Amino acid sequence: MTQPFRKDQYYYQSQLWCGVSLQLLEDRIEASSNVPLYALSSAIHPGGFSYTNRIVNWKVPLTYQCEDPVLDIVNQCTQWGCEPVATVGLLTAAKLTHASITEMEGDRFKLICCTTVGTRNAARSGMPRSTFSAYSPGTINIVILIDGQMTESAMVNAVITATEAKTAALQHLGIVEMETGQSATGTTTDAIVVAVSQAASWNAVHAYAGAATTIGCAIGEAVYETVLEAARTQHDD
Repeated sequence: MTQPFRKDQYYYQSQLWCGVSLQLLEDRIEASSNVPLYALSSAIHPGGFSYTNRIVNWKVPLTYQCEDPVLDIVNQCTQWGCEPVATVGLLTAAKLTHASITEMEGDRFKLICCTTVGTRNAARSGMPRSTFSAYSPGTINIVILIDGQMTESAMVNAVITATEAKTAALQHLGIVEMETGQSATGTTTDAIVVAVSQAASWNAVHAYAGAATTIGCAIGEAVYETVLEAARTQHDD
């Protein structure tokens, strides 16, 4: 794992997957692919299943007014020169420079994981709390890019595995929610993207992505490591 953007580096080329890169720009991180990826995400735009060749993690201030975040991200895509229909858009208030990136390869797959973390609104799911109807910027954003083939159910399984790994990393660090003092399972505004090449050249389709599968174990390790690094350093320069 690495934090390349803390080292005055603004461009990260994947070491394992030719054609995939991440770039730190003034107000965002862009993950780009030279082939369309089939994505499952909790992103505000477009969310659900979609095809994409660009995933944008947009840095907004804590004072960001969230009346229409979908329109905001679509307008920003146009300003950035990104095609909105092919762009997955996330919002964050975390430090983009402290994004943690790791890459792995294994049983008929390669993967890249990029995570940004801010835990000022850490929360424990399942506990009663103050709630709000308005959208607010995500503070743990996880982007997982996979060169391989996966069923849609395996992609959903990957989200579960990634979420479990995120929670494990927060518990390892002793991060708690302020209201109860109990271990945090995440923050109130987390988001995730799992984007898969579905390249037929792999000649095998992953039907599962739980922690005991080869691809699921790698996803869990990648998320755990990147959440750990980004969370540990979130208050550093």
